[in-house]
Amino acid sequence: MQTLRVLIADDEPIIRLDLKQMLTDMGHLVVGEAADGATALHLARQLRPDLAILDVKMPVMDGIDAAAAIASERICPVLILTAYGQTELVERARDAGVFGYLMKPFTESDLYPSIEISISRFRELQQLEEQVGSLQDALETRKVVERAKAVLMEKYGLKEPEAFRRIQQQSMRTRKPMKEIAEAILLASDL
Repeated sequence: MQTLRVLIADDEPIIRLDLKQMLTDMGHLVVGEAADGATALHLARQLRPDLAILDVKMPVMDGIDAAAAIASERICPVLILTAYGQTELVERARDAGVFGYLMKPFTESDLYPSIEISISRFRELQQLEEQVGSLQDALETRKVVERAKAVLMEKYGLKEPEAFRRIQQQSMRTRKPMKEIAEAILLASDL
């Protein structure tokens, strides 16, 4: 396992101490500690850890609300560490985007797989989001190029392959993406 920068939050100092020791023994670096969810969220935004381990029941802001904010900002995966396993809490944690839910009391052998799975799932999510972004950009480019081809075909009586080739050649000559060339054609046709 690689060394992770970890943020821990629990309102019980003894639990934080035990957790910090376990994480340190596992080769991780605890970069921040908090006794409430609001402080945990602030530290997550500031420190950008690789993982946040949060207790559920904490003052000011509970761990699930803090986890929801951390997850929505895509800061890091959140592992919930709690003594409460009620269905309502588990469902809230799931809906908040939590990557793991570990019950107290826990051992290092309980913690290790939870951390590994949380980190792995978070990285998979990041890769999927990047792929979706790339696909959306490619689709948007294709739509713009198609509209620009239609303008060239209508204005100059070109066939589709020739209209595409002109956009492509202009892109290569100017060293600009085809999307930019297509957008310029569309802008010029609107004038």
